[in-house]
Amino acid sequence: MKKLVILGSTGSIGTQALQIAAASEDLQVVGLAAGSSWEPAVEQARQHGAPVVALADAGAAERARSAWDGRVLGGEEGIRELIASAGADLVLNGMVGAAGLGPTVVALGEGIDVALANKESLVIGGELTMALAEAAGARLLPVDSEHSALFQLLGAEQPGTVERLVLTASGGPFRGRTDLEGVSVADALAHPTWRMGGRITIDSATLMNKGFEAIEAHHLFGVPHERIEVVVHPQSIVHSLVDLNDGATLAHLGYPDMRVPISYALHFPERADVDVPRLDLAAVGELTFERPDTETFACLRLAREAGEAGGTAPCVLNAADEVAVAAFLEGRIGFTAIAAAIERVLEGMPAQPVAHFEDLFAVDAEARRRTEEEVWGLTTV
Repeated sequence: MKKLVILGSTGSIGTQALQIAAASEDLQVVGLAAGSSWEPAVEQARQHGAPVVALADAGAAERARSAWDGRVLGGEEGIRELIASAGADLVLNGMVGAAGLGPTVVALGEGIDVALANKESLVIGGELTMALAEAAGARLLPVDSEHSALFQLLGAEQPGTVERLVLTASGGPFRGRTDLEGVSVADALAHPTWRMGGRITIDSATLMNKGFEAIEAHHLFGVPHERIEVVVHPQSIVHSLVDLNDGATLAHLGYPDMRVPISYALHFPERADVDVPRLDLAAVGELTFERPDTETFACLRLAREAGEAGGTAPCVLNAADEVAVAAFLEGRIGFTAIAAAIERVLEGMPAQPVAHFEDLFAVDAEARRRTEEEVWGLTTV
């Protein structure tokens, strides 16, 4: 029986992970963590028999204690305590944003495997995070559909056989457009394939999310940035591809459904039955591919440049993106101003080497401050 802690349990990834765990005889949920949504978190704990709940919001934790007789931990330190004390064999990190880096570090430091859906753990601190995992003997098991696909495709390959990784992108709601001035928040949130949270949906619309995924792939699989490509594939049937040295290309296909990669990460190295529709290529009819437009979708270009620069640049990129996307969602700046703000902050904070996680936290804070200043200068109101 594999003991499981789920971080971000009330989000989409966490909710689906709980459903998968409930249907499995091999998984036992021993702890849940959420932000401030204490009522659904407590209800999840009751339903799934989790003895401990951690809530990042201390006030929410107090309210949870008054409504539930289980163990409730509060604040960021409470999440760290949950990871360290729950006796977990695996931590699924489904937290959103830079706040997810710390819990990944704690889990890996304890030698606990991490099923990783928090991309910031690698975008911000990839070099240090991978080094920590290796030193602790813990595994990072990717949950994102593209990285799960690559993980499965690369499993049997020997060193030196991989020439290129190809990540597919749906293209988002603005695929094919070259003028994005004046698009609304509702337009940008209307993703054609996936149903996700606000920030990741906007990142998909700007293609920043695909840039983040390229940085993640570099760290997870040790492939140089120049050998990682992005191709737009609107049907979202092919999740990733691998080019090999003998001229073969391997592809991972399936209907877009996050239950598949979540289940694979939770049960690894085994596979479990997942009740999803089986791929019918004849019904799909056609699969199309096109190159991304990095002039219109400048965020993909900025992510590539930050990844190649390395050091603190990806940390600055992520912090600036979080602030700029939040400003767009709040109606304070326009859609195209997201990339403009990020680029200015990157220019003002050239890449520096990283020695400690504390360095990254300081850079993150400074990048957020500078982005807020840029947002004020670009404000639409």
